[in-house]
Amino acid sequence: MDLLFVLLINGLATGMLIFLLAAGLTLIFGLMDVLNFAHGGLFIWGAYSGVWMYHVTNSFTVGIAAAIVTGLVIGLVTEKVIIRPVYGNHIQQILITLGFMLVLQELIKVVFGPSQKAVAPPAFLEGSFMVGDIVLIKYRLFIILIGLVVFFVFAYIFKQTRIGLIVRAGVMNKEMVQSLGINIKLVFMVVFMVGAALAALSGILHAPYSGVIYAEMGLEFSILAFIVVIIGGMGSFKGSLVAALLVGCMQAFMAYYVPSLSLATNMLLMVIVLVFRPQGLFPVKG
Repeated sequence: MDLLFVLLINGLATGMLIFLLAAGLTLIFGLMDVLNFAHGGLFIWGAYSGVWMYHVTNSFTVGIAAAIVTGLVIGLVTEKVIIRPVYGNHIQQILITLGFMLVLQELIKVVFGPSQKAVAPPAFLEGSFMVGDIVLIKYRLFIILIGLVVFFVFAYIFKQTRIGLIVRAGVMNKEMVQSLGINIKLVFMVVFMVGAALAALSGILHAPYSGVIYAEMGLEFSILAFIVVIIGGMGSFKGSLVAALLVGCMQAFMAYYVPSLSLATNMLLMVIVLVFRPQGLFPVKG
């Protein structure tokens, strides 16, 4: 029983990291109808820039802030230069963002070097504590907490605030929103930047969790994020959370009990969902 609980906590922590990445993609892909295959590049730049600042200042909080700022800046450049000319054209979006993903990946090697970087959790999150006979690792609980905070904050923004109303209205009918005097291009640019910042946040949080970062991991996690968005339902924050937790828990349990199948479980889960529920688990109406 103790083992099952530990595996569950590991799965929830992994799932929350994937959710933070997929949440940004949900905004960009699900709400704005933009196929952004460069999302993993934002993830890895957040990881490297945040870790660099973390090591320079010896403050994990400053590292997180640096990662978020990096995500906002690269997101701004990506939307204005890469995405804006190809709005509405999915084929061009795939080609140009996939190419930009490779550029971001190679730029990491130029700026930070090609070797892997080892990352340790901050001192206040190192170690674990016992609850009965169960060992709980502090950093994994911290990731779960951050994921929950992000979910509830964004759920509140989209459901209860004027900003959320404008975004949802802009997705449904851009022309109508523009006729009300709202700059929908600016709204979508901000949404894209926030999605990029979430990807960068996921990157810096993943670094101490895995203990090492490398340039190629951006593409790996980008694929995971797309799987989660498809399973959860495009544009659904709740769907992304549930799908990410499912994927994380399946990975944790399969990696322990059937390691040879751990990599295939994500694709298998996506196939099962698409066969029986092509619109995803929690599709957004309309």
